[in-house]
Amino acid sequence: QVQLVESGGGLVQPGGSLRLSCAATGRTFSSYNMGWFRQAPGKEREFLAGISRDGAGANYVASFKGRFIISRDNVNNTVYLQMNSLLPEDTAVYYCAAARNAMSIVSDLYDYWGQGTQVTVSS
Repeated sequence: QVQLVESGGGLVQPGGSLRLSCAATGRTFSSYNMGWFRQAPGKEREFLAGISRDGAGANYVASFKGRFIISRDNVNNTVYLQMNSLLPEDTAVYYCAAARNAMSIVSDLYDYWGQGTQVTVSS
C-alpha cells in the first residue's frame, strides 16, 4: 500500500511558477507509475501528466506540455510537478496518484490518491 501527501500549493500571481511535491510512504514507490491530476470547482478531475516507474518515460496532456514538467525521485519516494507560466485558469486542487499497472490518463485506473493541494493563481 502507498500513502501519498501533496505539498507546495499556494497563491501565486499569473505568470509565476510553483513546484508541487508528492511524498509517498512505503518501500514500493518505484513499483508504481505516477500521475498528476487537478480538479477545478464545478469541473471534472483532469489528467495533467504521468511518469513511468523508473522515470524514463513521461506523458502529458498536449495543452500542458511545455508549461508543466513531471519528474520523480525514487530514492526519496517523491514525485514532482513543476508548473510555469501559470494562468488564472490553472486554479484548482492538484492531486497525485499511483497506479500499479500501466500509465494512464484515466483516473479510475489509479489505485492510490493524495488528499490534494490547492493552487490559486490570482493577482
